Amino acid sequence: MFENLQDKLERSFKVLKGHGQITEVNVAETMKEVRRSLLDADVNFKIAKDFTNRVKDKALGRDVLNTVSPGQLLVKITHEELTELMGSEHEELDLSGDPAVILMAGLQGSGKTTHSGKLAHFLKNKKGKKPLLVACDVYRPAAIDQLHVVGEQVGTEVYSNKEEKDPVKIAKDAVEYAKQNGFNAVIVDTAGRLAIDEDMMNEISSLKDALNPNETLFVVDAMTGQDAVNTAKEFNQRLDYEGVILTKLDGDTRGGAALSIRAVVQKPIKFIGTGEKMDALTPFHPSRMSDRILGMGDVVSLVERAQEQFDAEQARKLNKKIAKNQFDFNDFLQQLQQIKKMGNVKDLVGMIPGMGKALKDVDVDDDAFSGIEAIIHSMTPEEREKPQIINGSRRNRIAKGSGTSVQEVNRLLKQFGETRKMMKMMGNKQQMAGLMNKMKNIPGMKM
Repeated sequence: MFENLQDKLERSFKVLKGHGQITEVNVAETMKEVRRSLLDADVNFKIAKDFTNRVKDKALGRDVLNTVSPGQLLVKITHEELTELMGSEHEELDLSGDPAVILMAGLQGSGKTTHSGKLAHFLKNKKGKKPLLVACDVYRPAAIDQLHVVGEQVGTEVYSNKEEKDPVKIAKDAVEYAKQNGFNAVIVDTAGRLAIDEDMMNEISSLKDALNPNETLFVVDAMTGQDAVNTAKEFNQRLDYEGVILTKLDGDTRGGAALSIRAVVQKPIKFIGTGEKMDALTPFHPSRMSDRILGMGDVVSLVERAQEQFDAEQARKLNKKIAKNQFDFNDFLQQLQQIKKMGNVKDLVGMIPGMGKALKDVDVDDDAFSGIEAIIHSMTPEEREKPQIINGSRRNRIAKGSGTSVQEVNRLLKQFGETRKMMKMMGNKQQMAGLMNKMKNIPGMKM
């Protein structure tokens, strides 16, 4: 996401490189390039113009410290303004009430039904809620069936009634059912249309009036750019919703909708869809998104994802094994599986500062670990526990069993051996201190 904008902004800031101070001339030249970058990213012209004017005014009004270059200062101000443009702070869902009711609205094809399921998964796994999904699209039986499939995927019950044609009646009955059966969150999936029409708006308005939901969320496809912003505006005029779920942001290399929607509608983006899997729904943090747009990575989100997969007891056992130099291929496989649970591999690496740009043209497959896993699965239990016994004939057998080459097996064994040595060294404080002392004697090494 935002790849094109990231590249263009980086080129824009190069205009200031080498300048000792900020002047009206060089800032104006840089801001002209930034404005062009934002317009190319499908940001509304007025928003792009107002944004660059604010950055320019702030830059000219600030003194440049000796330790900061004009380019660095301008990046800092741009970061502040981008964060402000997208809403400053992350806004949480209102989950008060028993049950909390969330009404999903949007056009057909925006990902409303899928994201109802993703939201149920989020509430269940991140907020400890017991959600109920409600099928209120009475026009398309396929939509009801789809919600049942999605519900099954996330392990959430779906309330539906194909005999009833009044969505308000279905929704009210569902809330009553939720109260009687211990559900503390109700997510109502509504009908969509290919375009905004009066019948659709009347129906969703009636649902909102009848349910008085804690949250009405507008679901919109980020890849439609300014159309997404315009649709969001029209829906808000009728519904006055509480927030936006921006879908398919992982496929949107421009990012205009994410940058414009808050400024136009004055409603926060609460979640972004970042993939096809049911756990690919992420709370939207303006500051972290600004980091990524400006190529600074998103270490906070990376750490949060890692912590979600972290098991304290498992980590304690692993540390014990590392200290005794008993880390084996079973442990290695377990660590790989935890990394895979964290999400899309390229997206994860892109959260590391500087890595997103480095991997821009590299196709990182989600199955990047499948070859390694196949090799480990082709080992016997004894070989996994004692890699040192893997001789030439065993390597041949493992290669054939995993559909890889002997060279690939050798490479994995070598990398594993080096990893094991490093882990052992890190567990031995005296040895680590000795290594650090030796490094001091290396010519050119300052420590």
